[in-house]
Amino acid sequence: MTGEPTIDTHSLFVERDSDRKIRHRNKLHYRFNHWPIWIFVFFIAPGPLVFDLFERGFDHRMAVWLGVVLAGTAIAGIAGRLPGCEERPYIIRFTEDRPNPLYRRVCYTTAWGEVVAFAVLNIAGLAFAALTGEWRLRQLYEYGYFPIAGTMWCLGAVGLLPRVKASTKGEGHERRYFYGSVWAVACAQPVLWFLWKVLPHTRLADSLKLIVFIGILTMVGNMARRGLLPRTRPIVPGEWAVSD
Repeated sequence: MTGEPTIDTHSLFVERDSDRKIRHRNKLHYRFNHWPIWIFVFFIAPGPLVFDLFERGFDHRMAVWLGVVLAGTAIAGIAGRLPGCEERPYIIRFTEDRPNPLYRRVCYTTAWGEVVAFAVLNIAGLAFAALTGEWRLRQLYEYGYFPIAGTMWCLGAVGLLPRVKASTKGEGHERRYFYGSVWAVACAQPVLWFLWKVLPHTRLADSLKLIVFIGILTMVGNMARRGLLPRTRPIVPGEWAVSD
């Protein structure tokens, strides 16, 4: 036993390192295009504030927080301390046992907390509304967001989440778990917000929202599991490759 994950190539789409083009430098537009991703990640970190954004609209609190995020991520990006904004790719060989830099661990840990918290709270809020007829999602975000996200941030701090471990050796598999989760929530969340706006707050409508939300999470998650979505294919180790 080698301890490496086993890949069933008959049921999954995979990428081979030898088929990937090696990139020794990140072009300026590539680095710049990653900046909005991390702006969004850190802007939505205070979940209750984001809930207010979609419920009531943009206000001075969000403007101040957005300014802080823009400044902080701009400084980190220029310094090459955001994933994808580095002057050169940090990871070239997926099997190489390299230290995982602190900035990568912080960024991906932050994103993990949001992905899990938003999904769990929306499911809990919709389930409660469908069962009782009462809408308590605002209260769930207020009291439940930071305990859930904080738990994930603590797990990330000790290296117990994909992409935030002390070593980058497992990136070929760990990145697909991360991107698969992001794809699922990123697809399900906008649909839920749309349904929340256009459908009435009745038990039947809330049950439909719950079914649709879980259905999208399941469908997209399965597509990611099979490697059908960008950056969700397992990287077969052994040759040179570039990660971001």
